[in-house]
Amino acid sequence: MSKATTTDSRSPGPHLADSHDVIRVHGARENNLKDVSIEIPKRRLTVFTGVSGSGKSSLVFDTIAAESQRLINETYSAFLQGFMPNRARPEVDVLDGLTTAIAVDQQRMGGDPRSTVGTATDANAMLRILFSRLAEPHIGPPSAYSFNTASVSASGGIRVDRGAEKTKTVKATFSRTGGMCTRCEGRGKVSDIDLTQLYDDSKSIAEGAFTIPGWKSDNVWTVGLYAQSGFLDPNKPIRRFTKKEMQDFLYGEPTKVKVNGVNLTYEGLIPKIQKSFLSKDKEAMQPHIRAFVERAVTFTTCPECDGTRLAEAARTSRIGKVSIADACAMEIRDLAEWVRSLDEPSVAPLLTALQGTLDSFVEIGLGYLSLDRPAGTLSGGEAQRVKMIRHLGSSLTDVTYVFDEPTIGLHPHDIQRMNDLLLRLRDKGNTVLVVEHKPEAIAIADHVVDLGPGAGTAGGTVCFEGTVEGLRAADTVTGRHLDDRARLKETVREATGVLEIRGASANNLRDVDVDIPLGVLTVVTGVAGSGKSSLLHGSIPSDAGVISVDQSPIKGSRRSNPATYTGLLDPIRKAFAKVNGVKPALFSANSEGACPTCNGAGVIYVDLGMMAGVDTPCEDCEGKRFQASVLEYHLGGRDISEVLAMSVTEAEEFFGAGEARTPAAHRILERLADVGLGYLTLGQPLTTLSGGERQRLKLATHMADKGGVYVLDEPTTGLHLADVEQLLGLLDRLVDSGKSVIVIEHHQAVMAHADWIIDLGPGAGHDGGRVVFEGTPTDLVATRSTLTGQHLATYVGA
Repeated sequence: MSKATTTDSRSPGPHLADSHDVIRVHGARENNLKDVSIEIPKRRLTVFTGVSGSGKSSLVFDTIAAESQRLINETYSAFLQGFMPNRARPEVDVLDGLTTAIAVDQQRMGGDPRSTVGTATDANAMLRILFSRLAEPHIGPPSAYSFNTASVSASGGIRVDRGAEKTKTVKATFSRTGGMCTRCEGRGKVSDIDLTQLYDDSKSIAEGAFTIPGWKSDNVWTVGLYAQSGFLDPNKPIRRFTKKEMQDFLYGEPTKVKVNGVNLTYEGLIPKIQKSFLSKDKEAMQPHIRAFVERAVTFTTCPECDGTRLAEAARTSRIGKVSIADACAMEIRDLAEWVRSLDEPSVAPLLTALQGTLDSFVEIGLGYLSLDRPAGTLSGGEAQRVKMIRHLGSSLTDVTYVFDEPTIGLHPHDIQRMNDLLLRLRDKGNTVLVVEHKPEAIAIADHVVDLGPGAGTAGGTVCFEGTVEGLRAADTVTGRHLDDRARLKETVREATGVLEIRGASANNLRDVDVDIPLGVLTVVTGVAGSGKSSLLHGSIPSDAGVISVDQSPIKGSRRSNPATYTGLLDPIRKAFAKVNGVKPALFSANSEGACPTCNGAGVIYVDLGMMAGVDTPCEDCEGKRFQASVLEYHLGGRDISEVLAMSVTEAEEFFGAGEARTPAAHRILERLADVGLGYLTLGQPLTTLSGGERQRLKLATHMADKGGVYVLDEPTTGLHLADVEQLLGLLDRLVDSGKSVIVIEHHQAVMAHADWIIDLGPGAGHDGGRVVFEGTPTDLVATRSTLTGQHLATYVGA
């Protein structure tokens, strides 16, 4: 057969392989999804919209991305799978057409004190190699420039077995040069304990000198240990201790002693406090313990390395006039220029790779960061963009990228840049799935999926699929609010006083003096990196009585829920106990009332080794978490499991009147409803809440705090356009009740609603740090003198 004949016999139609052009989801039931069936086009940008809690993340992250990653893990050997996270198959009937999914979420980067922007990316590793090759004087391999590597040396005899009966001892030495500062152990800061917060030195131990929480005179493990150790005179005032007694009291080495016939270990007060309090996660402590730690411990810059974390050798080894500490302290855009100026053929591939990484930082709008910035201090939006960096220059195509509100923390000026990056990922042949609320980001979508109609149990269905224009015409919550534009206030409130900030110089602030008006709604704006958080979180005097609600994540396990987190469960337990004449502990699934079979978890967990573990509802309690005898006790006709299954709105009515009337519980439920969480159930695990829901839960909890000044950090994070209006109503109610509310915000609707605006800039990093405008929103729009003013004027149609 001739070659021509073979060619002619081919089918002129499209290839079968090209027909797989959609991701098909059928019967998704993860979390609140109600048998969702949908087809998502591949190699297109699809935006998922809907009110907070409508099921967007459940569909995109917990179903599509989770199943893709689970299937990829299954391609590895059983041995490797044993070291990988186990993923259960999502609750879905059919998932077809999946490609490799890369999820880029808002989870904060590790809060470990040794983790920085440089170590969290490849930039620090490449810099260390660069300095080990080019820096003078040469001090060793890349580890010599690492603040996470300590210098180690050892020598001695080692036994070497060679054959059946040939054993000999060989002298060996080992050494490793590390760059870690020995004083601060690579942390850059040293802790200093304020002794006046630990004891009253005018009293003796017997008179109750200790002021440490929980250290009572009858506690043999603490006060009793020091009083009866034999090292100290318990009846002598501490200020009269001899030099030796003071040394033993504060820094004594661990020593076995006998107290009341019990063998105990005595050690100095300082190491004991460090082990008891400072080695634990501060956020997980009880409020009064956390307050004590914040009073007693101060962190100061390490005097030996001046905060660089590096040993002297690493600090004095330089390329030209720049040490690795200098390089990491530069803003990344300046560091990129410095690297570009290096011309050394021997490390040309390394310089090209490093240059590409640093340019990606600048391109994505993070050029104002420095590589020595602690990773735990990045906002959720910054952390997400840092994670994006490794994907920008990737040669992979036909990948599914999944983003969770990538415009969070971005000024309107920066959103266009983020849109361009998402479109570039799509244009390389990738499928881009984005969960988003901002109209500017929704506008670039090829395909839109709107979930709802409500949140929680009222959501979980697809309300609309199609184009952006189709969404505008659709009668859905998102469609109706897509073109909403807030109007400037006709009248603004008058300030009742001012909060003075003088000489603020934290991070990039340039000796800022500003008066923040009290008794009004003040919005602090400016491009990302202009110094907003530094001004409010780092410069407000500690005695100003400020209640700060930031974006730090909520700590909580699958046993934690809105009722336990807000303290709501305490008055509920007491109400049940009072009516039934039993102990409150019976009504806790983490205490005496827990079902003994599942220990109050409601499910039995079966570990299947390399395969995903299986959760099955407990057969004894049927997932209710409590013993059967506990469920016989009722309040207002409901048992404790039925109360925890109520929504906030239902519970607010239940505890507001009748036999179940409980004012303490009702007040907490009112606050939860105020922040728009009326649809949450009281017993819903915190691990199932979205980012926006968690921040509003924190806000509801802090609304009970006694204080006159609230500082909120981007409270519109995760909020649907329809919910922003409700948030503005809440902020108004706070101000009208006599509070002062200061908000860091990029959302133009919040800016337009403000009584006073403080705009920082004009740029980010060393181009920012100055107050470029103070005044009313109307004045800001009229002058259009700043980037914020120009965008706000466009937004309100002025």
